[in-house]
Amino acid sequence: MQIYYPVIIKFVLGIICLIIQINISGKGNLAPSSAMDAVQNYVLGGIIGGVIYNDSISVLQFVLVLIIWTFLVMLVKFLKEHNRYIKLIIDGKPVSLIQNGEVDVKECLSHGISANELMFKLRSNGIYEVEKVKRAILEQNGQLTIIEFGDENIRYPIIVDGQANLDVLELIEKDAEWLAAEVQKQSFKGISDVYLGEYVSGELRLNGYHI
Repeated sequence: MQIYYPVIIKFVLGIICLIIQINISGKGNLAPSSAMDAVQNYVLGGIIGGVIYNDSISVLQFVLVLIIWTFLVMLVKFLKEHNRYIKLIIDGKPVSLIQNGEVDVKECLSHGISANELMFKLRSNGIYEVEKVKRAILEQNGQLTIIEFGDENIRYPIIVDGQANLDVLELIEKDAEWLAAEVQKQSFKGISDVYLGEYVSGELRLNGYHI
């Protein structure tokens, strides 16, 4: 029975580390919402699965590896939260695949989206004709956000992570200069100081990084 004690201890430590990383990331589960989330899941799964049944790796070595990986996860999270350029590099940004009823074939191919997959995503959203789509945006998690012609009542963030959402500006027939002026009216130095901005019923609602 004693030969199983190290396996049990490693297994328990692996679960604890998994729970800690979920709480650190602020997520309720392991479903990846970005490329970094997927890498984190793969590496942690490989560490835990590859070490538990390896007798040549002691419990202490296993703990040290978990501590190092958890530290790296915390460091990346810290950098993402305090530097929007690093966040952009790590998580990427949404990509427009369809604009005003026309498919951007170059963007689709560069992101590995075949015509069949694109139409499948559209059909999954109840859309069967490309010309009905004003804007289709490929999110970081692979989901497709679709804006149809005539969707004036649908509310989308106008500012996300300090970046203006040009799709929403086009929908409400405004430009970046107008948005910058409105942001300054609410005592913000610029758009980059806004964590989240919503345009609801003709009113701009802003949430800044610094309260």
